Amino acid sequence: MSSNVRPENMKRINTPELAQAFIDEQVAAVRTQVGDKKVLLALSGGVDSSVVAALLIKAIGKQLVCVHVNHGLMRKGESEQVIEVFGKALDANLIYIDATDRFLDLLAGVAEPERKRKIIGAEFIKVFDEESAKLEGISFLAQGTIYPDILESDGVKAHHNVGGLPEDMEMELVEPVKLLYKDEVRVVGEALGLPHGMVYRQPFPGPGLGVRCLGAITRDRLHALREADAILREEFDKNGLAGKVWQYFVAVPDFKSVGVRDGKRYEGWPAIIRAVNTTDAMSATIEEIPYALLHHITDRITHEVEGINRVCLDLTPKPIGTIEWE
Repeated sequence: MSSNVRPENMKRINTPELAQAFIDEQVAAVRTQVGDKKVLLALSGGVDSSVVAALLIKAIGKQLVCVHVNHGLMRKGESEQVIEVFGKALDANLIYIDATDRFLDLLAGVAEPERKRKIIGAEFIKVFDEESAKLEGISFLAQGTIYPDILESDGVKAHHNVGGLPEDMEMELVEPVKLLYKDEVRVVGEALGLPHGMVYRQPFPGPGLGVRCLGAITRDRLHALREADAILREEFDKNGLAGKVWQYFVAVPDFKSVGVRDGKRYEGWPAIIRAVNTTDAMSATIEEIPYALLHHITDRITHEVEGINRVCLDLTPKPIGTIEWE
């Protein structure tokens, strides 16, 4: 599939049989495209890159080199999980790079969302170029681009997988799921034998917490965001909402308000909870969260996370609001 336009007669992949037919088609296409060369994949551990990894392992095995870059913008415990699942359980050809300081230094003082995305995307490419220079025979760069990424890259946002690639990049792209919607990617992932929990894990943007730490990223606010988000995810898991809500996360804006803690004036940032349901990421509805649970989450975040003194709930559907704040 070389075109970036989904054919009108392409069936929606919603059965194991259709998924298997797609897998067979893409395995053949990848083998034809790649030959005996090596492919470099940005393995974030999210649904899209995980499915692409499984598909490429099926097609070309150890010719695939998975690179997990910890850009310092991952959720709590996420890089450790990638190493556990892919490096150990799936025996992938995995390289781990901790580039936290490199990314955060570049992002210091940058508040404009599009600039942040482009800096993160460009630095990813630099990391991969540097990594491929250490390896022999790397000719291709695989990406977990899906169809909504292509549709939304036209004026809505600079997507982390679409555009922004340097003209002198020597690697050709491999994008086997670029004509699929998110729900189809999940069906394909299950047909490939990936764990159900991984396939139905909520999506996470390429720029990571960089688009949820709103405005110019600081290390203290990024840490507060990561901790607040971990509490939200833990409580959703405990209370049976993890499987019912498609995406849920915390965003922290770059302003403070006055509060009171231990009888003293306490200035802190607000944590904004966003919980939405969707099937294809093109539109989204708001999931109702029981108020008792919201009160409990608010109590935990405001008492356990240094720097957060308010919790707000975002009730805006898509459209009119995008799923991410930036």
